[in-house]
Amino acid sequence: MDDQLPEPLRTVEHELTTLLRRGRTVSWGLVKEVHPHLEPNSYSLLLWLRRSGSTRLTDLSARLGVGKGTLSRQIRGLEALGLVRREPDPVDRRAAQLSLTEEGQRRFDAARGTRVDELQRAMEAWPAEDLAEFARLLRRFNESWIPERG
Repeated sequence: MDDQLPEPLRTVEHELTTLLRRGRTVSWGLVKEVHPHLEPNSYSLLLWLRRSGSTRLTDLSARLGVGKGTLSRQIRGLEALGLVRREPDPVDRRAAQLSLTEEGQRRFDAARGTRVDELQRAMEAWPAEDLAEFARLLRRFNESWIPERG
């Protein structure tokens, strides 16, 4: 099968695999900087909570493509560590708004600073147009690629 794939597609698969492997390694290190008892896949969850300020579990579940049960379990773990708080939604009292605690935000920002510095160093020689184009294409890819779940 491999020899039947167009070379650009094989290259994309290879580079994406490399990126994902490195991303997992970086995420493992980052979550341990935030808190030594965090699960490795908590980074994306913390990032979305940091960006949104406050969001509902159902909205976060849809955004991350994670089941509500799995996400709820992760949120409970983050609450137990004092990094996330759950408050009643003022619009719908049956729902809850999730947000980072001050401690969660402080820890996340400190760990994220390291990642951002590494990204800046890796791309400092890139022309601004290349960086903008890479960001545009990566967003386009992420918005269009939804793997089938079996």
